[in-house]
Amino acid sequence: MEWGLYRRGLWARGLVEISDNPAVLDDGNFWAVLITYEGTCTFARFREVTRVAENEFIDHFHQETWEPIVEEWKSSLSKVDYIDGVKAVRQSIARGDVYQINLCRILSVPAQGRRLKNLYPRISVGNPAPYLTSMELPEISIVSASPELLLRRDGNTIISSPIKGTAKSENQFLEKDRAENVMIVDLVRHDFGSICESGTVTIPRLMGMEAHPGLFHLVSDVQGQLQQGISWSEILSALLPAGSISGAPKSSAIKLIASLEKRARGPYCGAIGWVHGDQGELAVGIRTFWKDFEREEICFGTGAGITWGSEPELEWEETELKAHRLLSILR
Repeated sequence: MEWGLYRRGLWARGLVEISDNPAVLDDGNFWAVLITYEGTCTFARFREVTRVAENEFIDHFHQETWEPIVEEWKSSLSKVDYIDGVKAVRQSIARGDVYQINLCRILSVPAQGRRLKNLYPRISVGNPAPYLTSMELPEISIVSASPELLLRRDGNTIISSPIKGTAKSENQFLEKDRAENVMIVDLVRHDFGSICESGTVTIPRLMGMEAHPGLFHLVSDVQGQLQQGISWSEILSALLPAGSISGAPKSSAIKLIASLEKRARGPYCGAIGWVHGDQGELAVGIRTFWKDFEREEICFGTGAGITWGSEPELEWEETELKAHRLLSILR
């Protein structure tokens, strides 16, 4: 097995070491980064980091074909469970405990020995995504077709592009979608405020509409200038878990999520990408397939943002919409 990370032309190979200590990210080396929603960290340093065209990466693994999945996917929450969860969130909002949360479920099928690097060529054609990533490490096998930027760093400049609002077409967004987006932008601004210089946090884009395979999203940008001497550990602590996949207020949302979801999210809704000195690019781990080595399962997460204006049936349908295209590619 060849361990490595590939994203957008950047290919890291030749595994040197693996660490779970965020302090290593400040050593100036290139590190692949995987952080689960629950906060488990994996940082991998590689000997060789090169720029290659995507077709060169795909051709490297082309001889190993993907075995289609024909089994039925099992959901950690049934439709009834999920709808009951949406109702419970609305009750919590009515009490003033939270304003919004992202309620998720995990889909799974038997892995039957599959590793996910062989899936990358299919997804690159069937569901191209701005942060499409392949990561293979001991006990880690992931392909993420994430459309969402958690963090891009260039020196002391950082930017995050939270997604809130999903629709089948560009004219089907609801007022609830816009309200969600504004709430999460405020949350990200707050997170940036703890690590950025005072007065530097701006919103270059608010509720821009982006087309992605099979659906449309509302996307905003939050930008700021980091405080001098800030460490990667402090940056990650401030931003994770991402506001768009937790909720607001974040601490209350995390507690409510833990009480309603029946299975740990793992890499889903975490962070995946790379760090190299004062440069880095991390995506939110949505639209992501990963292998659960303990259960010997391939997993996929899907969820929806719940507000007071949510209709339970429609929120279930949103989770179906987000999963449909990618699951069909595996078949």
